[in-house]
Amino acid sequence: MHTGLHGGPAFPIPGLQHDEDFNGMSLRDYFAAKALQGLISTAGAPCLLGMGGCENETASTAYKLADAMLAARVKP
Repeated sequence: MHTGLHGGPAFPIPGLQHDEDFNGMSLRDYFAAKALQGLISTAGAPCLLGMGGCENETASTAYKLADAMLAARVKP
């Protein structure tokens, strides 16, 4: 199994799927979801549920944080 830019599967269960390249959500997506929770909880009411036009920026920031977390995993 290769991890690539997405960090591999977040919660792999070997042999569960017939396609060995698919094993659920990527670690990148998992990190982004966790970051998104924090961003939404601290962003204030206008950003909650995408109101106020900040949903794209919030989602992009969540993935930037996820990418930073993946990069930090490979640093010594």
